[in-house]
Amino acid sequence: MEFDKKMLSFLKPDLVDKILQKSSIKEFPKGTEILREQQYVKVLPIVINGLVKVYSKFDDKELLLYYIEPAQSCVMTFYAALKNTPSKVFAITEEDSKAILIPVELLPNWLKEYPDFNELFYNQFNLRYSELLDTISHLLLDRMDKRLYDHLKKKLELTNNHSIIMSHNQIANELGTAREVITRVLKKLETDGKVVQKSGEIRIIGEW
Repeated sequence: MEFDKKMLSFLKPDLVDKILQKSSIKEFPKGTEILREQQYVKVLPIVINGLVKVYSKFDDKELLLYYIEPAQSCVMTFYAALKNTPSKVFAITEEDSKAILIPVELLPNWLKEYPDFNELFYNQFNLRYSELLDTISHLLLDRMDKRLYDHLKKKLELTNNHSIIMSHNQIANELGTAREVITRVLKKLETDGKVVQKSGEIRIIGEW
């Protein structure tokens, strides 16, 4: 499968060559579950294009943890691979996606041999930690209407779409709340002239 090495320009050329020699490149249609909870990790993904959603489950509720964008990997998968422990998260493609899949048995030697490979995952950890602090800040300080508006806006930016096609229940799962809450808050946002709902689509039409 053709691959533009510029996608991995943040790594040294000799490491990029090794990755391409030893790894596979795979395409995943939208909605494909590529990792489930309690699954042992065999390959470490680096997303080339598309978008992957990483989430956790608590009882019957899902909670969105973060998105993996192009040129990013999954720090939770990285940790599980190094420690040979079952995954604590699920991952599903939010859009049609393509990823490099690195066999995890190569990681220990590569991490010793290539410092910039370590830096990739230090950066990922810092990114996810910052996102976690932002999430806590939203939970503590923002009303649900602001949280929902920001969530929808970010999803549109990441997917480069003009509208969102999701059920109220799916949105509720991502925000860790009840469907009835999302339905009520979306109605308020619609009344306030910030979103419009039509035929199962949600569009943002006003600024916060």
